[in-house]
Amino acid sequence: MASEESITKVVAGLKERGFEPVVVNTKEEALAKVKELIPAGASVMNGASKTLEAIGFIDHLKAEGHGWDNLHKGIVEETDEEKKKQLRRAALTSEYYAGSVHALAESGEMLIASNTGSQLPHIVYSSPNVVFVVSTQKIVPSLTDAHKRLLEHVVPLEDARMKEVYGPQAGTAVNKVFVYHRENTGFTGRKIHVVLVKERLGF
Repeated sequence: MASEESITKVVAGLKERGFEPVVVNTKEEALAKVKELIPAGASVMNGASKTLEAIGFIDHLKAEGHGWDNLHKGIVEETDEEKKKQLRRAALTSEYYAGSVHALAESGEMLIASNTGSQLPHIVYSSPNVVFVVSTQKIVPSLTDAHKRLLEHVVPLEDARMKEVYGPQAGTAVNKVFVYHRENTGFTGRKIHVVLVKERLGF
């Protein structure tokens, strides 16, 4: 887990780069913060994330009663593949997107990898509000270390998880990697929230 000194550096780096960080101690506090950040009535899309599962966000989203427009539910429930594609495209403009990152440098730069890239449009531009929930175990000294963490730590674990869920023929691949250096909030008007959690969550 990251030291208090390292967390302080990350918070400063994130703020300097146009992100809005907040530090919490537990997964329960993290879920409460996410609920606070997303207003009732907002359309919400989420990416596959062990971190979001760990804090209870996915179960909360499935249980309903939250007052949000859960776009992911409609995609999952649709059986027509063509209509499913249309719903995925429509979901790209969700008002809020929830996810995590694979590594976070002390400079405030974030690294996100993807096999298909399905979550990247939301993160890069299309959703005006993004909420990342990030365990402080993902903090590393530099962007070089972030890439190393991705390839040497995250990918083997995700590959094993995919094979366990979908069979030995499955797996993962680092096909697309996005480095979040900065958000130009003056131009985009977007808000990128980073909820830092002092617990081991996700990979």
